[in-house]
Amino acid sequence: MQIHVPLLPDKVTGSLAAVVAIVAVVAAAFVIEKLSKPTKLDTIPTFGSTTWLGSWWAGIMFIANGIDVVQQGCEKHKAAPFKISRLYNWMVIMSGRKYLEEIAKCPEDELSALGAANESLKIEYTLGHQVYHNPYHNAILRSRLTRNIGILCPEIRDEVVTALEETLNLKDNEGSEWKSVPVLQTFLQVICRATNRIFVGLPLCRNPDWIDLNIRFTLDAFKASVIMGFFPNFMTPLVAPFVTTASASARRGMKLLCPIIEERQKYLDEYGTTWADKPNDLLSWLMDDAEGSERTVKSLTMRILAINFAAIHTSSNSFTQALYNLAANPQYIQPLREEVESVVGIEGWTKAALTKMHKIDSFLKESQRFEGLGALAIMRRAPKDFTFSDGTMIPKGTMVSFASRFTHLDNELYENAETFDPFRFSDMRDREEDGEGAKYQMASTSPEYLAFGHGRHACPGRFFAASELKTMLAHIVVSYDIKLEDGAARPESLRFLSYLAANTGAKLMFRRRVL
Repeated sequence: MQIHVPLLPDKVTGSLAAVVAIVAVVAAAFVIEKLSKPTKLDTIPTFGSTTWLGSWWAGIMFIANGIDVVQQGCEKHKAAPFKISRLYNWMVIMSGRKYLEEIAKCPEDELSALGAANESLKIEYTLGHQVYHNPYHNAILRSRLTRNIGILCPEIRDEVVTALEETLNLKDNEGSEWKSVPVLQTFLQVICRATNRIFVGLPLCRNPDWIDLNIRFTLDAFKASVIMGFFPNFMTPLVAPFVTTASASARRGMKLLCPIIEERQKYLDEYGTTWADKPNDLLSWLMDDAEGSERTVKSLTMRILAINFAAIHTSSNSFTQALYNLAANPQYIQPLREEVESVVGIEGWTKAALTKMHKIDSFLKESQRFEGLGALAIMRRAPKDFTFSDGTMIPKGTMVSFASRFTHLDNELYENAETFDPFRFSDMRDREEDGEGAKYQMASTSPEYLAFGHGRHACPGRFFAASELKTMLAHIVVSYDIKLEDGAARPESLRFLSYLAANTGAKLMFRRRVL
């Protein structure tokens, strides 16, 4: 995912007068927001300045590199809560098992995960009103998608193999020339195809227009949320029409999905939720459970686009980081190959095989621990005043986040935490007895591992994501050779706000595996 400060569209910045007007409005809005802030947060210590001008500058520093701001704040305040300034409000940062367990167990009406997601990503405007107010898809991802992984494994693998073959486009002869491949752009395509094989099925998952739409929508929605974040919340409805693409994306998607939805709806109307040769994919499950206005072609299209948004950018970022780590540490390729060949020789390419690929699982999990999506996880917004068990009070409307990167790099939790150790978790897993090792697998959450969140709002699609990424890495290590470009080091990650993103322009060298 390309992380940078996007420019506003031409219709907003078409003249100097418009720019001046916007700056003036934002400045006035800033003063209004600051003047109207409650003082209940004064009891929580601040990392940075508390003055108007100082806190505004601290907000600018958070935009430039929120990762270091959070890390330094955690180092100063240890396990105690503290607050940092963003442009228009404060965010409370927490760390430590005690606070994590309280946050993870807290009901939505006390600390809201959905409210925090809307605050950060402006879901109502980037993904649609219905997606925000009726996230019925989460239960489907958590239950039906997870239950069907074993059945769908052959389809996932088929699409991974086909997509890599077509996207990498390497010559047929073994041991051919190395090819320089733009990693993130390539694996956005592969992951989009493999994911949509399970979301909407063949042949749409391979349609170039559908692939382009979902990748663009993912990037555009994130870009729009960043732009809207430069304005106070009360201005979001005014800014959104200029920067969001939800309506245009829905229209484009409806042209492709409409014939499929209408055909399936005829069968639903005639036979109910069960009929011969019914597609076993996310679209079918959504249509089974949709009620009222959620059954329209537009609503179903936006729902699929929104779920793709959540799936594609996280998986592509995580997998790109893993490939950078693999190319930078080629000594681990052979142990991974040996594991995959041994397991597949017995189990085939099945869910059972993926479960037994401890090293593949560990490599991906360690990549997420070491170079994850950013400094913060488990974000919540207080819909009313909330008090933790130790008396720490979070005022209504305040954002609370957990310091995930600080946790992942804590030497008290992980030995040599600042060292990339790809088999860290497989070694832990193999030492356990009586099935206890499962807690170390990639999709398992814990107070020490927060890549997928933790508690009741942990990522509902994490088991599917883990299976997909494990299938991809396993296939790559047995089918291809991979290395850094000559003289290159591991590509540096990009930092913006609290996000840590895989380098968007880096390339790696691929060729068919030389046997």
